[in-house]
Amino acid sequence: MYLHSGCQIAVSPDTKHFAVDWLGVEVTRATLGIIGMGSIGYKVAQRARAFNMKILYHNRNRRRKEEEEAVGASYCEKMEDLLQQSDFVMLVVNLTPETHKLIGKKELGLMKPTATLINISRGAVIDQDALVEALQKKVIRAAALDVTYPEPLPREHPLLKLNNIIITPHIGTATVQAIHMMAEEAIGNMLAVLNGQPIPSEVFPK
Repeated sequence: MYLHSGCQIAVSPDTKHFAVDWLGVEVTRATLGIIGMGSIGYKVAQRARAFNMKILYHNRNRRRKEEEEAVGASYCEKMEDLLQQSDFVMLVVNLTPETHKLIGKKELGLMKPTATLINISRGAVIDQDALVEALQKKVIRAAALDVTYPEPLPREHPLLKLNNIIITPHIGTATVQAIHMMAEEAIGNMLAVLNGQPIPSEVFPK
């Protein structure tokens, strides 16, 4: 929250001084709850470990013990337990009928009032109407979304009028290097199909 508004203050022609009581929330040693511990969720955990974060995760399948120990992650069989304990909740799931509006009014109500919800998966994983209400009523502290539904949001959407949310335009993979790697991976998959070989990164493995 503070990076965006802080930048505005730093460059504003009206700024005369910087406030000394303008404080954010510490990430180091905070609890991060990752919902969806696939390959991307696991990479998030690897990075979070560098900040000495306590890492909880909820996933359809539990990771191997050695994988958990490598990042210091603890498994929560019930998503509710993760929501209640986490300072930051990050959504890293695929959008399926089971994950559509996975986070709604009930789930938001289980989160700490000081917690931040982060979504880097798909917009429809969150019930956006419930999120608007939760942010307006300070049920949770803040949200950070790289994805919404639709994209972009209508310009009159209430999420765009809140000061406790950051929304970015689905740019989680928007680097030159990442786009090159994605293109190379797609080409590798196509060549494998044409040559009758196993698909390296099949979406729905048989």
